[in-house]
Amino acid sequence: MPLLITVCGLTVLVLLISYFKVHTFLSFIAVSLGVGLALNMNPQDLLKAIQQGMGSTLGSITSIIALGAMLGKLVAQSGAAQRISTQMVRFIGPGYVRWAFMITGFIVGLPLFYSVGFMLLAPLVITFAYRFKQPAVYIGLPMLASLSVTQGYLPPHPAPLAIVKQFDVNMGLTLFYGIIVAIPAILISGALFGITLKKYTTLPNPAFVAPDLPDAQIPSTFSSLFSVLLPILLIGITTVFTSFLSEKSFLFEALSFIGDPVVSMFISVLAAIYLLGIKQNRSMAEITTLLGESIKDVAMLFLIFGGAGALKQVLSDGGVSQSIATMMQHSSLHPLILGWGMAAIIRVAVGSSTVSGITTAGFMAPLLATTQTEPHLMVLSIGAGSMMFSHVNDAGFWLFREYFQLSMVDTLKTWSVMETLVSVSGLLGVMVLNAIIG
Repeated sequence: MPLLITVCGLTVLVLLISYFKVHTFLSFIAVSLGVGLALNMNPQDLLKAIQQGMGSTLGSITSIIALGAMLGKLVAQSGAAQRISTQMVRFIGPGYVRWAFMITGFIVGLPLFYSVGFMLLAPLVITFAYRFKQPAVYIGLPMLASLSVTQGYLPPHPAPLAIVKQFDVNMGLTLFYGIIVAIPAILISGALFGITLKKYTTLPNPAFVAPDLPDAQIPSTFSSLFSVLLPILLIGITTVFTSFLSEKSFLFEALSFIGDPVVSMFISVLAAIYLLGIKQNRSMAEITTLLGESIKDVAMLFLIFGGAGALKQVLSDGGVSQSIATMMQHSSLHPLILGWGMAAIIRVAVGSSTVSGITTAGFMAPLLATTQTEPHLMVLSIGAGSMMFSHVNDAGFWLFREYFQLSMVDTLKTWSVMETLVSVSGLLGVMVLNAIIG
C-alpha cells in the first residue's frame, strides 16, 4: 500500500508540473501533504516532517549555491568566458575549433549554472560560425555536451550537490569520480556524435552574434582560468592530501577547513571579486550590485529544493522509504541502474534534471544503508539519469532551438539525441568505474 500511494503521488506530481503547469514548489508541497495524509500520518507530525525536510535540505546547500551564483555572475559579466574561449581557439587552432569550444564548455561549466554558461558561450559559437562560415550546430554541440555533463554529474552544481549532501558523502571524491566519468561521456555525446552533424547548415539566429569586448576590458587568461578553477583546485587538493595525513594533525584540519565546499567557494568568490572586478576597475558598489542580482537568479531553486526535501522527509517518516528499500533488496537490477532508471523516467516526464535528481535521491537513500552500493557512484548514476532525453517539456530544448534556428524534428535529432547520449554514456562510465573500484 505505501508503494502504491507513492506511485500515485509521483504521478500527480508529474501531472501538476508538466500538464497543469503548476509551479514546482507548490506541486511538491501539495503532493507532500496528500501523500502524508494518505499514509495516515498525524497532521502535526506531517507538518513537522515538511518543515524538517525543507530545513535539512536547504541548510546544507543554500550557502554553496548562493556563492556559486555569485562566482558565475562575476565570470559572466567580466568577459572571462570570452577570454577563455578565445585563448582555447588560438591555442588549439581554428581547424579544431569544436574541440576548443568543448574544452571551454567543460572549464566554464564547472562553476556556472547551465543557462548562464549557455547564454555566455552560444553567442561566441554563433559569431564564429558566421565569421568563418561553418555549421553552428557542428561547432556548438560538443560545447553544450560539456555544459550538460558538468550540470548533471558534478558538484557544486545544484542537483549533484543536493544529492551529495543527502547521501552525506565526500564532495571531493564525488568530483574526482565525476570527472573520470565525465570525460568519456563528453567525448561520446559531444565529439563523436558531433561529427555526424555537418549536414545541419541552417544559419543560427543572427540576433545572438556576440559583440567583441575590447581586449583591455576583459580579464587576463590567468585571472579568468584561476577564478573559474579555484574552487575545484581547493576541493581537489584537500581530497588528495588529507588521505595521507593524520586526522589529528594541524595540516589535516587546516586543509579540511579550506577544502570545505562553503569555505572554498567563499575564498573563490573573494578572489573573483578582486581579479574579475576590482582589478578590472569596477567599483565595489557595482560589484555588490552584481552579487545581489546573482541571488535573484537562483531564488526559485531554493524553493524547488525545499519542496523536494519536504517530500523526501514525508516519504521517510511515513515508512515509504524503508518499504522501497526492502522491496528493491530483492530486485535483480543493480542499485546503480535502478537509480539511473528512476531519474531518467522522472526527467523525461517532468523535464527538469534538478527535480529528477533530488526526487530520485530521496527514494534511493535507504538502499545505501542496506546494500554495499558505492554512494559516490550513486550520485553520478542519478545525475546521469537526470539528463535523459530532453524534449519539449525542457527549457533547454527551446533555448537550443531558438539560438540555432532548427526545426522541431532537427532539434530532436540533434539536441535530444545528445542529451540521451550524455545520460547513457554516463551510466556506462559509472558501471565500468564500479567494476574497477568494487
